[in-house]
Amino acid sequence: MLTLYFTPGSSSMAPHIALHEIGAPFERRPLSLRRGENRAPEYLALNPEGKVPTLLIDGRPLTEVAAILFYLAKAFPDAKLLPEGGVEAEARAISWMSFTAASLHPARSKGLEHAGAVFAIADRRLGANEWALGRYSIADIHLFRLFWRFRGSYNPPASQFPNLSAHYDRMMARPAVRATIEIETAVGYDLPA
Repeated sequence: MLTLYFTPGSSSMAPHIALHEIGAPFERRPLSLRRGENRAPEYLALNPEGKVPTLLIDGRPLTEVAAILFYLAKAFPDAKLLPEGGVEAEARAISWMSFTAASLHPARSKGLEHAGAVFAIADRRLGANEWALGRYSIADIHLFRLFWRFRGSYNPPASQFPNLSAHYDRMMARPAVRATIEIETAVGYDLPA
């Protein structure tokens, strides 16, 4: 049994999308950061950092977006969320996800100019490719979530990040993305500013 602890619009959106992509049944447990639900003793017992997401796998907690995405891709190979090609292909997926977590995720907190420069690197790295790794993967899900939030906050013109903007449009056309956004919108976005 899988249980996802998530906060709508936060980094947990990426595993939420992946869970829809794999089609496995899972339970959703929304947490409000504003109300401090991520600091409740019950949640801290699962994730001592109090961050989201946390994925319970038969009651065992797994934290960190990249780890959860990797687990879901490996545990549900029929979803084809990892590229074929062995260990090097998987390492390329981890490279994208590491870049996303270490560079894109904290970029907004360092100001708009810095964020724009880092997203420009992501735009060049993606290039005119349809998907980050040649075919749709967990790297695309992770990349999308960060650009989705950046775009929602700053609304840059599509011409500033043409490759990321085209990727965003392709992602928004995916049923799993639309389902996740619909569910998270219904729960409500109450992220801290």
